[in-house]
Amino acid sequence: MSRSEVQHPSVTLKLSGMVAEIQPDRFVPGSFELVVDGTPQSHVNIDHPDELFFEYIQRIGHVIDLLGDVGEAITAVHLGAGALTLPRYVEATRPGSRQQVVEIESDLIDFVRAELPWDKRANLRVRHGDAREVLAKLPAGLHGTTDLVVVDIFSGARTPKHVTSREFYELARPLLSPRGVLVVNVADGPGLAFARAQAATLSAVFPHVIGLAETQVLKGRRFGNIVLVATLTRVDLTWVPRLLAGGPHPAKVVEGAELRQFMATALVTTDATATPSPLPGRTVFQLDH
Repeated sequence: MSRSEVQHPSVTLKLSGMVAEIQPDRFVPGSFELVVDGTPQSHVNIDHPDELFFEYIQRIGHVIDLLGDVGEAITAVHLGAGALTLPRYVEATRPGSRQQVVEIESDLIDFVRAELPWDKRANLRVRHGDAREVLAKLPAGLHGTTDLVVVDIFSGARTPKHVTSREFYELARPLLSPRGVLVVNVADGPGLAFARAQAATLSAVFPHVIGLAETQVLKGRRFGNIVLVATLTRVDLTWVPRLLAGGPHPAKVVEGAELRQFMATALVTTDATATPSPLPGRTVFQLDH
C-alpha cells in the first residue's frame, strides 16, 4: 500500500474548506507531520518537543535559544498555530514561559489538541481569530513585555496579503520588550521579490533587521524559507556566528550593508500594494514517495 493510500487522521476545516491531515514520520519514531491542503505545515516530535525538524523552524529555534539566559522563561506570541511546534519547543526549553497562540482555524486547534496533545502544564493560551484582528486586541499587558513574536501564517501554501504589510507590522511592534524579537517566516522562490519586499517593509518599521537562510535560497536558486528577524535595539552581532554554527548547513546571516543590498530597490509593502506570498512549484512538496 502506498503512502497516499494509508488512512491518517484528517479533518476538513470549516473556514477554508482545506483538508488537514496528521501523518506519522516514517523515519523519526514518535514524530508526526501536519499537512494542510497538501502542504507540510508542521513537524512535531511528541516525545522530544525540543527537537526541531524543518530547516526554517530550526533557525527560528536558534534565535529563541539566544534570548536572555539559557532556560529563562519568556513571553511569546505566536501568530499562526500549525501543530504548535514552536510553542512546544519554548515550553520544553524554557519551562514556565507565558505564551499566546493565535489561529483562525478553530477546528484545526481542536484537531491538533485531540491527535497531538501538548503538555497540560504549559502556560499557553489559544486565541481564535484572524491574526491581524486579534493582534490589534491583545491585552495591554503584553505591550512592551513580549520577548518573542513569531509570524508564521499560511493559508495552504501561501501567506495572506493582509499580514505582509507595513500596517500589519506596525501593530506588532508595540508588543516587543526592549530585548524582544519579531521573527517572520518568508517563503519565496527565484528572484526573491516577495522576500526582498518583506525585508524592506520590516526595515521601515523596525530599526534593526537581519535575514537567515540556506545559501542557495538566498541566492534565489530554489524555492525555500528565509527567516527575517526584527528588533527595536541593535541585534547582538555575537549572535551571528552562533546562528551560523547552529545549522542547518550551509547557512548565511545577512545584515547591515549586505541586507541593504539584498533589499536593493524593493518597495515597502502597504495594505494598498500587498500580495500573497508566491505559490511554490508543484515539485517543492513531494509527500508520496
